[in-house]
Amino acid sequence: MAINRPDGQPVDYVSGQIIAVDKPLGWTSFDAVKRIRGSLLRRIGKKKFKVGHAGTLDPLATGVMIICTGRATKLIDTLQAGVKEYVATVALGATTPSFDLETEIDKTYPTDHITLDLVTETLKKFVGPISQIPPAFSACKVNGQRAYKKARRGEEVELKPKLLVIDSIDLIEFSPTSITIRVVCSKGTYIRALARDIGLALNSGAHLTALRRTRVGSISIDDCLTVDEACQRIKEFPFVSPDDTQSDN
Repeated sequence: MAINRPDGQPVDYVSGQIIAVDKPLGWTSFDAVKRIRGSLLRRIGKKKFKVGHAGTLDPLATGVMIICTGRATKLIDTLQAGVKEYVATVALGATTPSFDLETEIDKTYPTDHITLDLVTETLKKFVGPISQIPPAFSACKVNGQRAYKKARRGEEVELKPKLLVIDSIDLIEFSPTSITIRVVCSKGTYIRALARDIGLALNSGAHLTALRRTRVGSISIDDCLTVDEACQRIKEFPFVSPDDTQSDN
């Protein structure tokens, strides 16, 4: 099944289509799925249709999001298990409870000692298998409840460390108060938590200020449509009309 097939040939959304979109800033992953599903339902003329996504992105992140339709939803676990690539901007010298801009700065730290050499050597320590404690402001479950719900109520959240793999970290930009890095990593990596840990390793503090997912498995940002473009293709491209007896409906 093709990804964002550009050839104008009929698309069989029931048999399965993979739609790669560039999730906008401020949107939840569900927002993007809801928009695509709505366009499909209007085009197909159904009230119910399987649409899902492979790999959640936070509202403050942008980039590659894979949306699957029909029987292609069976591929979600395989697709989201692929290696991820991110470009992240990390502010140094300050922390927030959420490790990003969702919450206000709670502590500040010195940065005068932070040099290019120190950052370069510190980043090397995070390449390979590492143990990472997920953020309290995350979708991890604690006693059956999402951690972020407890954290937003001011409740203490205790999460267990997870083993994951960082394939590479490249330093793109440096200043004593901010770095931009490219990270290639395994499923389950929280870049916000990586920012926290980099700050600690630098004997300072840090939090994520921008995040863009540029690749999931073999699908890169260059393969992605905007959500508006994807909806326009659904509206205009020829498609294979679903059989009323299909179990996917």
